[in-house]
Amino acid sequence: MAAMAGAEGATPAASTAAAPAEDPEPSALAPAPAASASDPSSAARPARLPLARVKALVKADPDVTLASQEAVFILARAAELFVETIAKDAYIYAQQGKRKTLQRKDLDNAIEAIDEFAFLEGTLD
Repeated sequence: MAAMAGAEGATPAASTAAAPAEDPEPSALAPAPAASASDPSSAARPARLPLARVKALVKADPDVTLASQEAVFILARAAELFVETIAKDAYIYAQQGKRKTLQRKDLDNAIEAIDEFAFLEGTLD
């Protein structure tokens, strides 16, 4: 009986799930509102860091003579992903201390504990 009730419960859910699948436009547009809800400026542009500022940093290197817009975009995106990764890892240490706010010691702990961040050791001193 329980198996039949579970099957009956799954049938209406399957029929309601099939209805949105028939109309591809709403499902194609579904991710966009989620992205704009978290950060309204991300819907307007794909990068969160100002590309002009990233380009200025790239040009500050005397070894760089020319940088395409695509290269600047990729560098900006890589920086965003790096910051996101280290922030998530540092947040774990903040949670262990029963805090929601990241502190410098959380970043220090993440740098010391995670091998991928070994190149950062001593940079916050």
